[in-house]
Formats: sequence, structure tokens, C-alpha cells
Amino acid sequence: MARIRVSVLGPARLEVDGVPARLTPLTTRLLVRLVAADGEPVPVRRLHRDVWALDGEQPHAAQRHRNEVQKRVLELRRALDPAQRGDGARVLRTEQLLAGPAPETAYRLVLAPGELDCAEFTDLVDSALLAAPASAADRLAAALALVRGRPLAEAGDEDFARPLARRLTALYETARRQLIRSRMDLGRHDLALPVAERMARERPDDQDVAELLGALRARLRERHGRELLRQPFPGAGDLVVVRGDLFDQDDANLVVGFTDTFDTATEQDLVISRDSVQGQLVERLFGGERKLLDDRIQAGLRAFRPVRTERPQDKPRGRRVRYPLGTTVPLTVDGRRVFAVAYSRLGNDLVARSGPADLRASLDTLWPAVARYGMYRPLAIPLIGSGLARIVELDRTRLLLMIVESFADHCRRDPATAPELRVVIRPADLERTDLSVLGTYLRTTRLPGTSADVGAGTGSQDTGAGAGDSGGAYGRR
Repeated sequence: MARIRVSVLGPARLEVDGVPARLTPLTTRLLVRLVAADGEPVPVRRLHRDVWALDGEQPHAAQRHRNEVQKRVLELRRALDPAQRGDGARVLRTEQLLAGPAPETAYRLVLAPGELDCAEFTDLVDSALLAAPASAADRLAAALALVRGRPLAEAGDEDFARPLARRLTALYETARRQLIRSRMDLGRHDLALPVAERMARERPDDQDVAELLGALRARLRERHGRELLRQPFPGAGDLVVVRGDLFDQDDANLVVGFTDTFDTATEQDLVISRDSVQGQLVERLFGGERKLLDDRIQAGLRAFRPVRTERPQDKPRGRRVRYPLGTTVPLTVDGRRVFAVAYSRLGNDLVARSGPADLRASLDTLWPAVARYGMYRPLAIPLIGSGLARIVELDRTRLLLMIVESFADHCRRDPATAPELRVVIRPADLERTDLSVLGTYLRTTRLPGTSADVGAGTGSQDTGAGAGDSGGAYGRR
């Protein structure tokens, strides 16, 4: 059986086994007229009147009209069945109507939902209206991607096409509004915005659309107040750089850097500084209960083999068991993960030391743990290495680049690691971080999932409508 595809959401076209069929204008109108009947049989007399656009009956012309219709029906059946496998008669059926004094020949187009774009469109939108936001957004985007222009375009505003065209137009508007709401429910205001902007251009007097667009822009302005850069990694989520505090990222998993001894003691700032991210962890997420944090870290460290244990006389303060750099312990806190990763060595003199190679190796070990335990949630990471670890060889700009490069390299192997990598830069560090360097890297480097270079700037960049907003807005007049 041939693979048939009839498309009327835009200029009508017929494809058989993926090959476009060449139809004459009259045969194309015949196809559109049969689609407009919505599965009902259409008598020959009505077909001729509508397809040939004739007013009234012409005396003594009935037989000629039947011949003209039958000629176009034959052409359409041949186009539907180029291999002569019986698909023409299966799809375009001949029937006899018994409503009048004598039987009347009629033709009915019988297509499965997958063979007719407007039927598939209707099914997708109807099911999306009852679905959860993520499923709804996916189905609505797929439905809107089918739209190439005004439905039943060859029929214009003729009476026979008006009911189906109006229904599809109304469903199209419903689909766009619901896609905006679904993406807003998912927090993807950036993806909802292009759809709303298109609707506002097409419907400048629609107050509801204007209010929706205003709310979206306000939400994005609020978000961009924190964001310094947003760049999609195609197929691997977004890279986001924000100004702020790591522990304010309530919707994300966190990365907190540790030394190889996983010390947490902050008394008198002798072992760990209370001002460090590591030192703040106890107060900000564990309510000052250091023992609770220690117990969870030690439980997680049982899965790792120490590299050595220092003697008390060599290291009188702090923990003495050392673990390999890159050791990552996932801690569950309030339903999300805190990834405690060792990226520096705490000397027996209680000075933390690390270098570029140590940091890169630790990052390369961190990402697989995030992919495994991160529950595919956004991941927030500070400008790791810029504090007391004293990676003096790298300034803050190059530390940022190392984090991004390491994540990008990992995502080439495993793009489903996190929907968003969020690098959080403290305001005090921002003036010493050149984001234009990161912009150049993103613009000139082939990122995960791309087949060509991806452009990026240093401002906040939002994705376009993608498959969710069709170019043929057929509600237009």
C-alpha cells in the first residue's frame, strides 16, 4: 500500500511514497473540494458546480459535466496510485446516493489521520488540550509545524470550504495560545515569546494577546535582570551566566568545591573559611548543623578509595584521609542535589592548592556524576577556583572558559546531562570577568549537537519559535 499524504494547511499538495504528484489546477481544486466535504460523499453535480465555479445548471450539459468530473477523478486516482496497486479506488471511492428519484453518482475521499495533514493537526491539538504542560507543548509544536499557510487556500472563501476553514483557523489560534501557556507553565518564557509576538503582529487589536505579550516581556525582563548571557547548546540544554549568589538558585542542583579531605570545620577560619562557598554550605543549606553535613559526606565517601591518610603529627588539624581529586559526592538536600567535588589539595599547613590541570580533571569527573544523579535538573556552579584554592595561573575569565569548555566536551558524549548549566558569578568578581571572551568562544566553536558554527554574543540570547510557530499564519487576511 502506498504512503499517501494530502496537505491542505497551505497550498494543496499530494505526495505518494514521498514523491510530490503533479496535478492540474482543476484536479487540485477537486482534491480540495473532497477534503472540504470532511469524509462525506459529494454528488457529481455539486462537484462540477463547485470545482468549475459555475452558477446554476446549464441546459443539456449534465452528461458533459459528468464526463468532465470523471476525467478529473481519473487523473486524481492515477496520481494517488502510480503503481496501480488499488490505492486510487481505496482512497477515492465511487458511491450511489439514493436521496432523489434516481440514484446519483457521488465521490468520497477516505483518508486516515496520518494521510491528511488537517486531520493530524486536529488530533494533535485536541489531545494537547487535555495533556500536561510538557506533553501539550510537544504536541502543539508538532501540530503548528504542519501549518504552511491558510487552509484550503485554492478554495478561497467559497461556501463549500468555509466551515472547515473556519474550524481549522479557530483551532490554529487555540493551539498558539495554548502553546504560549504551556511554555509559560514550563518556565520557558523565551520560547513562548516569539509565538506571542507573531500573534500580536497579526492581531494588533486583540487585547488578550497584547496583555499576554506584555506579561511575557515583563517576565523575561525580570529574568534578564540576573542573566548576563544565555546560549543554547543544541541538543544539550542552555549555558547561562548569571550575576548573584549560588545559594539563591533555588530551582537548581548546586556544585560546591571541596578539598581532597572534605573538611567542613570553619571555627576561627583555621581549616575552612566561613566566607568560602564550602564554608557557607553548612549555614545556608544545613541550618548550621555541621555534623549532619559531615555524616552525609562520609556516607557518600564510602564508595571511594582514599589515596592516603596523614599522620596526626603531620596534620594536627582537620581531616586526615585524602581522596582523589575529582571525587564527587552527591548530597540530597530538600529534594535536589548538592555535588561536593574535590578540586584542590589541603596541605598539612592548611593551605588549599590547585592548578589548571587539577581543576580540569575534577570538572571532567564531575559531569558524569551530574548526569547520573542530577535528575536532569538545572545545574548551578560558582566560578570554581577563583577563591581560596589559589589557581593563580588562571584569571576569572579563563576559569569561566574552562568550566564551559569542559561541560561542552562532556555533552558531546552525553548531551542529556542537564537542561541548563548556570555559572553564577558574584558581583565582586564580575568586573574581573570578561564575558566577551566567552562570547567569542561560543561564536567560533562547534558546540554539542551542531553541524555548523553557532553564533553567540555576550547579551542574553533567547531561542526562537523553532517548530512551534509556523511561518504561514493563516488567520491573516
